[in-house]
Amino acid sequence: MRYADGPSTEVEVLIDAPLERVWELVTDVNVPSRFSPELTEAAWLDEGPRLGARFRGRSHHPALGSWETTSWVDRYEPGRVFGWAVSNPDHPSATWWYTLDEMGGRVRLRHGGRMGPAPSGLNLAIERAPEKEERIVARRLEEWRAGMQATVDGIKALAEGRR
Repeated sequence: MRYADGPSTEVEVLIDAPLERVWELVTDVNVPSRFSPELTEAAWLDEGPRLGARFRGRSHHPALGSWETTSWVDRYEPGRVFGWAVSNPDHPSATWWYTLDEMGGRVRLRHGGRMGPAPSGLNLAIERAPEKEERIVARRLEEWRAGMQATVDGIKALAEGRR
């Protein structure tokens, strides 16, 4: 898969907690920093969560260094969907989302992400080795999946009162 294809991935977990508790955790933009191997901090810039609200995120990756982004909430259906576009709401470098489905007192939480269409730090690696683009993108998706799974597992533990 090439970056221009908009590669994406999604993980999920089943949580034994009320929907309201899970929603509270996924809309707290700083909660993922407790579990993510990359996100180190996030904070609302506007009153959030709500459609159009902005937040700042700070991240670190051993190969890419540290960076800061601004994200815009572009999906907001209370109790159901929370998502954001990174760097530019009309032409993001990535989009991320959570979806929640209530299932008989449990919640299925899905967390997804899509690369592009705008360039990101990953494009620097691709430009240095264009013949390895598919391998570079696949590796980055693996990192995303691992971080996303750690995040939803952490949210599950918090929601179920285990942290």
